[in-house]
Amino acid sequence: FSLISYYLIAGNLLAFVLFVSPIPTFRRIVRNRSTERFSGWPYIYSLLNCLICLWYGMPIVTPGIILVCTVNCVGAIFQLIYVTLFIMYAEKGKKVKMLGSLLAVFGIVAVIVVVSMRLFDPSMRQIFVGYLSCVSLISMFASPLFIINLVIHTKSVEYMPFYLSLSTFLMSVSFFAYGMLKLNSFIYVPNGIGTMLGGVQLALYAYYSRTTREDSREPLIVSCE
Repeated sequence: FSLISYYLIAGNLLAFVLFVSPIPTFRRIVRNRSTERFSGWPYIYSLLNCLICLWYGMPIVTPGIILVCTVNCVGAIFQLIYVTLFIMYAEKGKKVKMLGSLLAVFGIVAVIVVVSMRLFDPSMRQIFVGYLSCVSLISMFASPLFIINLVIHTKSVEYMPFYLSLSTFLMSVSFFAYGMLKLNSFIYVPNGIGTMLGGVQLALYAYYSRTTREDSREPLIVSCE
């Protein structure tokens, strides 16, 4: 294996850790048969991001990065399962919102695929989808900002799990290094931003974890609605 392959495989493994990290939350949702105060929006955003990055990694768009395609395919399957479970156990208002958002995600991705295939030649198609995937990744990495604000406000890391933050940071570092070695700015720019945001989360965790009571900690993300 080349150095590039090692970084890509590491990024794939760490991405898998991210994909399975919401399982404790959904075990709780299924057990209580309620979504409680949890938000389904992070999983909608992640599904949209995985589908766009999956399309970017397809050989017909960007040859030579098939593992980017496969990891996002796995991610999309996980996010679709999470969104489906959320819709099943959400109250009526949330259920309708989430179902509408899910249909909107599929519609957006369908439009992106059709437009990129019909209106762009291969080189411009890669640039067009690359910019979209870059914006999508940055949006996904920026989504925990409300949690960072919550941590600072409450001086508690109750809603910011350590292993989720750590795996996000390490995955971003791996894909940033991979993008730099491949000279692909559509990969290293958003993952560079993800590395910085992940580092901020870890620094906050180290600072505020001393004041957080272990017995009060709840899993993962609560609703920001």
